[in-house]
Amino acid sequence: MGLLTVGREHLFSLSTFKCPCSSKNYIYGLVYLFAPALVLLLVGFALNGRTWQLFTGCCVNPRKLFPKGKSCHFFYAFGQITLKAFIAPVMWLSVVLLNGTFYECAMSGSKNLKYLEMLCHNKSKKCLEELPKIACGQTSLSSWETEEIILMLQAESQVVGWCVIVTAAFLSLLITCYGHCQSNTSHLQKRFWKIYTKKEKEQFEKYFEAYATKLSERNLKSFFENKKLEPFPMPSFRAWEEASALDSFNINQQIFSTLHKLVEDSMKENDSNVAQDTMVNLGEGETV
Repeated sequence: MGLLTVGREHLFSLSTFKCPCSSKNYIYGLVYLFAPALVLLLVGFALNGRTWQLFTGCCVNPRKLFPKGKSCHFFYAFGQITLKAFIAPVMWLSVVLLNGTFYECAMSGSKNLKYLEMLCHNKSKKCLEELPKIACGQTSLSSWETEEIILMLQAESQVVGWCVIVTAAFLSLLITCYGHCQSNTSHLQKRFWKIYTKKEKEQFEKYFEAYATKLSERNLKSFFENKKLEPFPMPSFRAWEEASALDSFNINQQIFSTLHKLVEDSMKENDSNVAQDTMVNLGEGETV
């Protein structure tokens, strides 16, 4: 993720970034700092399959977001999605702040008079007027004044960048530690759960492709040969809905996914039906 962000940042800055070197520096620099981060955040939400798993059909049936007995599950799931979506924006901000180009352009056009006076401390009187032109190298200030201001802006940018990195790393570690400390499951069981969910997703894709291929071949054969074919077994609408719910790990029942829960409940229901049929048959036999 870091390497991709570095590559995008260099390509982005080389191809499009042109500091106006005027009173528009501040707005222009901030847009280049935060607009790509916002885009990456939205893309992070959009490319996460759990986002659509959570929100699909919520307008038709709002209870999907807050199912009975699991009202807090939405916030937990959305929090996980948000944390993953923030990875790319944080990486972007870290890279561009360590580079310093966008920050230098933005802060050279700052509207904060005290900050500008601090930059121009012990400089010539025309420093305040020439500050916006420093990012373009078009200022009439002496070379040592220009270099000192640029170095100060770059140093500030890098300090802010390292603060973002350290804060993100600390919060990530804190959230991870909190999650593990509050967990009722063992470390090995968590590892098994992660491996299981990964393999289940891989098998899901294979089964989707295989069943879609079989169904399309059946329909095409029926269309071209004009033959009535046997019914094709497919999950019910309710089964699709239940299997599309967010994963639910249950330590007490050894349930590792929504599909696993659906299958286990189906088996219990079948066993219950068989038991009821057996009792009915025994009752009929005694009556006879």
